Amino acid sequence: MAKRIVKVYPLFERLWHWMQVLLILILMITGMGLNGVHDAIPFGPAVMLHTLAALGLLALWIFATFWLFTTGTWKQFIPKIEGMLSMARYYAYGVFQGEEHPYEKMFWRKHNPLQAATYFVLKWFIFPAIWITGLLYLTYNLWSSGDSVVAITLIANLHLLSAYVIGAFIVVHVYLLTVGHGFKEHVKPMVTGYDQIDLTPEQEAYLESNEPDRLKPVS
Repeated sequence: MAKRIVKVYPLFERLWHWMQVLLILILMITGMGLNGVHDAIPFGPAVMLHTLAALGLLALWIFATFWLFTTGTWKQFIPKIEGMLSMARYYAYGVFQGEEHPYEKMFWRKHNPLQAATYFVLKWFIFPAIWITGLLYLTYNLWSSGDSVVAITLIANLHLLSAYVIGAFIVVHVYLLTVGHGFKEHVKPMVTGYDQIDLTPEQEAYLESNEPDRLKPVS
């Protein structure tokens, strides 16, 4: 393995990430307002802004899902048991003792086992739950009947629970950006696209021959 500075996050992935950040922040702020946490935004505009941001995020996720499967990037999110316990130990104990991060990024495996498992649960369970309940909530007048109070209450609570799970993930995600190399070093790759990763001789030779623009010169 050789360490090289490689463009591992293409432009679309970076735009998707930051647009997702913006839209989720809008949804969290308006959602908290709709649930009485604050009154900074009037109810009517909050509903409209929440709905528009939700539809925008849903459209973004549809495009991102298409991109993940057409580029083969979806494989990055398949969890592996190997290495998961060492990552859990590191986050629970090792990071506070100044231990080295046990996972080295690789060209075809940007996410460590614990990250991959977390993203897998989010993308296959939590995100669909919030999409489905949100759309059912939005179209309530189209399917409701006289005895649909229990259904809409269940939908509302599942939607809120999914939102809390996503909110908790964001808090943990931001916290983990502050450990190890530091916040700036963790965020920089998602801005520039470049990160230092391990390449096999075959991968290095392939990139140098076919995609040299993805490699930065070794200083």
